[in-house]
Amino acid sequence: MSVQTLYTAATGMDAMQTKLDVIANNLANINTTAFKKDRANFEDLLYRNDVLPGTLDNNQLPTPAGTQIGMGTRVQSVQKDYRQGAIQDTGRELDIAIEGEGFLQVLDPLTQTVMYTRSGNLDINADGNLVIGSASTGRLLEPPIQIPQDATDIEISPSGQVLVRQAGQTELQQVGQIQMAKFVNPDGLLKVGENLYQQTDASNTPVQGDPGSLGFGVLRQRALEASNVEPVQELIDLITTQRGFELNSQAVQAGDQLMQLIANLRRF
Repeated sequence: MSVQTLYTAATGMDAMQTKLDVIANNLANINTTAFKKDRANFEDLLYRNDVLPGTLDNNQLPTPAGTQIGMGTRVQSVQKDYRQGAIQDTGRELDIAIEGEGFLQVLDPLTQTVMYTRSGNLDINADGNLVIGSASTGRLLEPPIQIPQDATDIEISPSGQVLVRQAGQTELQQVGQIQMAKFVNPDGLLKVGENLYQQTDASNTPVQGDPGSLGFGVLRQRALEASNVEPVQELIDLITTQRGFELNSQAVQAGDQLMQLIANLRRF
């Protein structure tokens, strides 16, 4: 049965390789704004049932335990960890961090669909609209908020009110309201890169509301949420995953040596 050993150990090596890819992506995004780390979940494969539990033995008594040989493992899913990242002060008035649950909403210019992000590095495009990302390639905040050209100060309240002070005025005037979205199953969101998520059937439709209401988090101006990747934990996972890969490769070598011994047997 050494052939089965090869296949079983190979599934372990393949699963460990996938976990290494996940860890590498986490470490690569350690400085990505509002990045949420991933975790690989495993499950065992089918079993070869030589003797089923409860089978009657020679004395017509049910066996307390069967003989089941596992066929290996595989990655069941790669799950997102949405725990809060550290809030880092930036001093920039167009930076906002979400403290708590929820996503900012942006409009994708190509598909005209609403996308979701926790990255709050806002900017102002040529039309005076708030966008996520750079002013040239950024996506419009949804619902749109336009900043007057003569605005001298911009204040964003914890509840999402966008207020500006225009030239020659002393009072702040509200020009918009930032709305947020949250999902019953955020793990079901599709990750599309550029700090963006897309709604799927698994995530269900979003619930929308103002920051600070209905369980939504609040906004912190002049700050950004950091990645929630923990370097020490990722390095520990990296070491244990490497060792798991090595152990499975040794099982492959052991199976190969056993097959070699069998192949070299001589009948006299």
